[in-house]
Amino acid sequence: MTVRTTAWARAGSVAGAVVALDQVTKAIVVASLARGENVNVFLALDVSHVRNTGVAFGVLAGGGGAIVVLVAMAMLALLAYFARHARVDYLWLPVGAIVGGALGNLADRAREGTVIDFIDFVFWPAFNLADTAVVVGVLGVLYVMEGQPRAGRTGAG
Repeated sequence: MTVRTTAWARAGSVAGAVVALDQVTKAIVVASLARGENVNVFLALDVSHVRNTGVAFGVLAGGGGAIVVLVAMAMLALLAYFARHARVDYLWLPVGAIVGGALGNLADRAREGTVIDFIDFVFWPAFNLADTAVVVGVLGVLYVMEGQPRAGRTGAG
């Protein structure tokens, strides 16, 4: 296998694992809690059964098709970027996380018409594992592409 092929296979494996874990946790929440119900886990952390028709923090609530188009465009841009930079060490990991997170939430939208959120800190809007994978993935892409010390870098700019 070439380095590029291996990177694509690894990104696909990470995406698949994120989707599976995301969907399993959401299924457990749906089976365990009625919509709107919550259970305190620890101090300010609840597990809640919440539905989100928008994107982050409910922005574009009820946006339906527009959200799917925006997510598809963002995924195409990310995959084009990855296609050009697949040889970069470890880029496959955050790219796989982002793609898996996006697919996990799109699966909810296709099946339910909403995204199932359940991690609920009392001081923050509820979110899910797919959301976490996207955020951590974006930070990971930034780190891999910009934040890693490179050989020969002097720091002088």
